[in-house]
Amino acid sequence: MLQESAEGSGGASETATLRVLRRVFGYDAFRGQQEAAIEHVTSGGDAVVLMPTGGGKSLCYQIPALVRPGTGVVISPLIALMQDQVDALRALGVRAGFINSTLDFDQRRVVEAEFLAGELDLLYLAPERLRLEATTALLERGKVSVFAIDEAHCVAQWGHDFRPDYLNLSMLGERWPDVPRIALTATATRATHQEIVQRLGLEGARDFVASFDRPNIQYRIVPKRDPKKQLLRFLKEEHQGDAGIVYCLSRNAVERTAEFLCAQGIEAVPYHAGLDAGTRAAHQSRFLREEGLVVVATIAFGMGIDKPDVRFVAHLDLPKSVEGYYQETGRAGRDGLPSTAWLAYGLQDVVQQRKLIESGEGDPAFQRRARMHLDAMLSLCETVRCRRGQLLAYFGQEPQEGAAETSCGNCDTCMTPPESWDGTVPAQKVLSTVVRLKRERGQKFGSGQLVDILLGRKTAKVIQFDHDALSVFGIGTELGEAEWRSVIRQLIAQGLLEIEGEHGTLVLTETSGTVLRGEREVPLRKDPAPVKAPRPAAAAGSGARGGGKGAAPVDLPEEARPLFEALRAWRTEQAREQGVPPYIVFHDATLREIAVRRPSTLEELGTVPGVGEKKLATYGEGVLAALAA
Repeated sequence: MLQESAEGSGGASETATLRVLRRVFGYDAFRGQQEAAIEHVTSGGDAVVLMPTGGGKSLCYQIPALVRPGTGVVISPLIALMQDQVDALRALGVRAGFINSTLDFDQRRVVEAEFLAGELDLLYLAPERLRLEATTALLERGKVSVFAIDEAHCVAQWGHDFRPDYLNLSMLGERWPDVPRIALTATATRATHQEIVQRLGLEGARDFVASFDRPNIQYRIVPKRDPKKQLLRFLKEEHQGDAGIVYCLSRNAVERTAEFLCAQGIEAVPYHAGLDAGTRAAHQSRFLREEGLVVVATIAFGMGIDKPDVRFVAHLDLPKSVEGYYQETGRAGRDGLPSTAWLAYGLQDVVQQRKLIESGEGDPAFQRRARMHLDAMLSLCETVRCRRGQLLAYFGQEPQEGAAETSCGNCDTCMTPPESWDGTVPAQKVLSTVVRLKRERGQKFGSGQLVDILLGRKTAKVIQFDHDALSVFGIGTELGEAEWRSVIRQLIAQGLLEIEGEHGTLVLTETSGTVLRGEREVPLRKDPAPVKAPRPAAAAGSGARGGGKGAAPVDLPEEARPLFEALRAWRTEQAREQGVPPYIVFHDATLREIAVRRPSTLEELGTVPGVGEKKLATYGEGVLAALAA
């Protein structure tokens, strides 16, 4: 029986939770708000937990489930990952199971019987299962210790991962009023946070909001020139042999990019909703189980991926919102080690996203909100401020104590501060061109035609529409094409130009007149020249789900590197024999710590962060043998 006794005073309960943390998970102390949230739920209170990816959210329901009598029921939309989540828990000695559509009748009956017999510590269910009376009847026949609603932002209809089935989860509090509920998410603005509370009926719950800062992730956004070649240079120069995710907007782009990377000697596989379920499952399984594989995907991939050693997340297209961008980039560096969030962004991305919004099925209110999300993403791309500071401000947070408000030191705008320049006159030239086209020709065009007119190019389209006769023809030869596209992009981001219709034509906004009349200056940033950025830094202590035994070292001493690689090879062999991803055996952060400490006894090995009792018993002798060899 894994569960600890929670009888007695709050002090006894605290002892029980700490004992589980140490014995099962291998950490000596909680981190941040983990302890407060865990103690609150363990004592029977409801909670809403907002913590970044890799911040240890899962402990906030796993430990209460192990301390309280009964089975913790986890509501998760991640059917494809439930098997791996359960395997990871079983490797720790936790009795876990799941019920979803991948199980046949007999397999489901076995799990149901285990639940009813009190032989499960945690049971994972997809939200749609709760629509079935058979599922709710099963839960009523057993004993539930806690309900955990994972990925709770899925309840928010204005969010980036809305799931209609989440709207029904308020019934948990109605049918099981005495069972504590905990809703968890890695991303939520204040509006999304309020929607989670309201729709799940958690008005009386305590909020636990951790800092969303991920100091080990280096944020970089570059102007899009030749995106596939830019991506290749980024991977070859900075992440050769690393596991990572590349996001593209369309299925076609996913396929082309994966083929391109493979042709260039980088092992990559595609993932999108157009592939059959078997192929998607195989590619996801390879990503979780193999070292150094790159997945090129649409946003259909990634939520709930628990692979700790994803060293980079790259975007070849502009994300729809800051929330989506933060969620996707957060899949890098879950182990707290240095990782990169890299985005190539251009004017055509803005046009494409606007077109998707205008042609979408949403009502006017939904489209208005989608435009607001996109505007915030544009602002992040074009900022001259610290990107990390702007990300945190979007979520209503400040930089962590001790961090400079104006510089994090680990994003491109801090490492290479962009130059700004007075773009008022170029802005007036662009806006005047839009005005002349409208007044003198009754026409609206996209950025490409505006640039050709400003540069005085007599293209077939310019001649066809007699645009070389406009007074603005050729007035912009002081800048090149890339510079004019940057000006237009930044005018859109500043709300001085707007994209209209499915053809992406440009029109003036209510504030354009202030620039044309000379009443407003327009500061613009210079697009930086491409540079190879230094390897991102890791925050001290960020590599552990709990804390207290010390953090994994960022840079291995040279003498420890061969040992670390030998341990990884041993881990790969163990994982292959058991048919599980390597990180289920041990995280890289734990292997690094072992390589540095070189423990020679089981007792010494047991003091390494991430080595709990079950893993020590299962793998301890093997680790010591690998070290001795």
